[in-house]
Amino acid sequence: MSLARYSAVLDAVRGIGWPALRRVRSAVPGPHVSKVRGTTAEFVEYRPYRQGDDPKKIDWKLVGRTDRVYIRVSQERTILPTMLVLDASASMAFPPVAHAKWDTARQLAVGLAAVARHRGDPVGLALAGAQANRVIAPRTRKTVLDEMMTLLERTAEGEAPLAPTATDAMRHAARVVIISDFLGDADALLAAAKTYAASGGELYAIHIVDRGELDPDPKKLLLSDPEHPMLRRPMSPPARAAYIRRFGEWRSQLARDWRAIGAVYETVVPGEEQWRQVIRRLTTPAGSARRTG
Repeated sequence: MSLARYSAVLDAVRGIGWPALRRVRSAVPGPHVSKVRGTTAEFVEYRPYRQGDDPKKIDWKLVGRTDRVYIRVSQERTILPTMLVLDASASMAFPPVAHAKWDTARQLAVGLAAVARHRGDPVGLALAGAQANRVIAPRTRKTVLDEMMTLLERTAEGEAPLAPTATDAMRHAARVVIISDFLGDADALLAAAKTYAASGGELYAIHIVDRGELDPDPKKLLLSDPEHPMLRRPMSPPARAAYIRRFGEWRSQLARDWRAIGAVYETVVPGEEQWRQVIRRLTTPAGSARRTG
């Protein structure tokens, strides 16, 4: 995927907002509602003056009308550092020719990063794959999207755990988006995510599943493991039926587990839905809230 092809992604997400799911604890000015009450122009309420309050906050006009001393309480707004964590292992390169899962993952990552960056949030990227893990720390500078798109030119290959990369990303961001097929160290990843969510982190889990994984071609009686090409599995009609049943049960349980820890969980099947629609749905507070239940 050339850098020029990302232009469609950037154009499609222009003007989209991505508000935080809850109030953010930070003092750095930005677009999200903060837990901090302060002196900004966004008025919230009056409250009686208390000893120790800044006299500059006193509303003297109100004092003149009521003969009582009140201060203006305003709502501060702040930033939400965001990290995109991408699974770059070989299973994400399925199917072998089209690489639909990896292409979809990259489009979603660039689109979500652009939305966050345009709103003024620091944004970064972490890749976990056979090639040495690469990380771009959350930044607000104009070149960060170019850096991310360049990094995403690599291919998805080999076998690599995702949990260590995601855990490190969680240390540097208040919002983390994990994009994966969750075919690797899913239990370790969920354990790290549970700790992060419990500490107040905002978490998104985007599950990329190819149509060929949901419904394998009945004409193919022998399938190769993407991460271990020499490992081939028979796919007789009974084996195929059992696989479809077990794969469906696993996906249902995965969704329940992630939503149970408070994450926004979304399944994306390449080709069935435009990534533009997925991005809009993920960044809509009402839609995100429904997916955490």
